[in-house]
Amino acid sequence: MKIGVLSESFKLPIDKVIKKSVELGLDGIQGYSASGELSPQQLTAEDRKQLLKKMYDNNLVFSALCGDLGGHGFQNADENEDKVARSCEIVDLAIDIEAPVVTTHIGVIPDNPLSETYNIMQRACYQLGNYAKSQGVVFAIETGPESPKTLKTFLDSIGSKGLGVNYDPANLIMVQNLNPVKGLYTLSEYIVHTHAKDGVHLKACNPVEVYDAFARGGIDGFDFGVLFNETPIGEGAVDWPAYIKVLRNIKYNGFLTIEREVGATPADDIAAAANYLQALLAK
Repeated sequence: MKIGVLSESFKLPIDKVIKKSVELGLDGIQGYSASGELSPQQLTAEDRKQLLKKMYDNNLVFSALCGDLGGHGFQNADENEDKVARSCEIVDLAIDIEAPVVTTHIGVIPDNPLSETYNIMQRACYQLGNYAKSQGVVFAIETGPESPKTLKTFLDSIGSKGLGVNYDPANLIMVQNLNPVKGLYTLSEYIVHTHAKDGVHLKACNPVEVYDAFARGGIDGFDFGVLFNETPIGEGAVDWPAYIKVLRNIKYNGFLTIEREVGATPADDIAAAANYLQALLAK
């Protein structure tokens, strides 16, 4: 397995992210491409060539691109034509900079597979999976809003080789208080990328309401510090030794990509996470 970092976590321009990644001995970077300097709209063909060269010159690769367009993912039919088109542009960017995976949240998958929302999300993901496969990329759904079993059922119902999973253990703990180690076995055939993030669950909450609050761009009355907290890696509820062991058992050999969404000193937290994970992988 290799260790990377989500570019947005440093809160720095990509040139400085590359420099920091080299200093920490990381293997790669997940570019944040939903907006900003690494979005398809900001990078010309020449920019993409130069960016890829800079990565190679520093012995780095792109582990993936984050293409999370926000809102309620692909739950709303009237938004999906635009969102699917924008997502395909991110897939095209991934090809140009040799990122094998594009990750995103797709919204909350309903428990009822016969619901209209379920069907709307299926159609959008079928389109995205087919396009990604045609381009040699995997479009990976991030874990969090639903159980691994529900996500697997959803992916099985579509049956696209272009769809996969970006496994985030902290999301499963924080919102749903689920054991992320067990979920690895459930989703093993689909996992193509993982986030290295940690957290704790403090109080029972409704995942639909939580992700709706995120989608609307605010906490909407939620005090997330009461419901759950993201923590530095090794300080939360993820059993990292067991997690790494199971990843090895299921033959996962991709990236553990450090993501730090909160905290006053993200660079320090990322450095500590890199050291922690490097020590675990060395065992």
